[in-house]
Amino acid sequence: MNSLGFDKKPEDTRVVVAMSGGVDSSVTAALLHEEGYDVVGVTLQLYDHGTALAKKGACCAGQDIYDARRVAEEAGFPHYVLDYESRFRENVIDDFVAHYLRGETPIPCVRCNQTVKFRDLLATARDLEADCMATGHYIQREIAPETGRAALYRAMDAGKDQSYFLFATTQEQLDFLRFPLGGWPKDVTRRHAERLGLRNATKPDSQDICFVPNGDYRTVVKKHAPEAGKPGPIVHRDGRVVGTHSGTIGYTIGQRRGLGIGGGVTENNDPLYVIRIDAAENRVVVGPKEALARDTLLLTDCNWLFPESTSSSMSRPVGVKFRSVMDPVPALLLRDDRGDTVIRLETPQYGIAPGQAAVCYEQDRVLGGGWITETC
Repeated sequence: MNSLGFDKKPEDTRVVVAMSGGVDSSVTAALLHEEGYDVVGVTLQLYDHGTALAKKGACCAGQDIYDARRVAEEAGFPHYVLDYESRFRENVIDDFVAHYLRGETPIPCVRCNQTVKFRDLLATARDLEADCMATGHYIQREIAPETGRAALYRAMDAGKDQSYFLFATTQEQLDFLRFPLGGWPKDVTRRHAERLGLRNATKPDSQDICFVPNGDYRTVVKKHAPEAGKPGPIVHRDGRVVGTHSGTIGYTIGQRRGLGIGGGVTENNDPLYVIRIDAAENRVVVGPKEALARDTLLLTDCNWLFPESTSSSMSRPVGVKFRSVMDPVPALLLRDDRGDTVIRLETPQYGIAPGQAAVCYEQDRVLGGGWITETC
């Protein structure tokens, strides 16, 4: 059995590696090639070469494509660039804009993994007669003893764990995927990159959404939907108009700063928070912090990675995350006979917004999750 779980020699095992141009995927490809695997590198071109994003070095454009190609050339394995610009725009950018126009908080990295990478690119890997596809994500894949099939676990390095962004990975996809970096910290990856002489060994990690340079998502949304900048009222939950906003897309649930509301609105000038975004009426609703507390989340478009999830109804204690950087909090996962999926939090939490993902865990194992449509 080789290191990727196949009962044959590495040189007889074809691995398509998704190469973004960053150090993680480059190390993944170079290490597998060093082990003797039949590696094929694939980079997705998500932006036209002439666009501003490509010139600014957005992920999977410009410099990143060049870096991925050079890593493959210097190591000596084939590399291909696939034009996925239209797929990325339709499945990720358009979806991102639509969520904001509905007053929701989107997570485009999940959508990208869910569609462009683990649906479309994975299909291409199969067309290339690959035995599996590997990525540089920090997450662990192990065989579950009770099913004999692949299961997802949080990365060993909690600070780099990307399990929240991969909850929508289906069982069929997971059986085909491999994540070689999930069992070690990032500094080990850097050391391998230096040992292998990779040109991007010291390349910094990307911090922004790839198509939102400098974090300015409002400009991106307005470019695609100019009406998103329409001003409207900021309304206290008691009905009073307390200010004016310059477009609901500029506000998020739980936001306290930058509301532009003067003093004297509340007794003792207690701070106000965004508690609801009413995009249909073009209103931002504010209130005290306690108005943000939520203990019930309604989910849709769920993906589950445990056998009991196939039953018509279920009740299971879980740990749940609704932000990538938080620790899981205790909750109960419920599904009734009508198929409605609900998470009841043991303790009310603050700042949960429709559009976010609720990802469930059993200790370090990823059970799956869904998209939050309502909270109460």
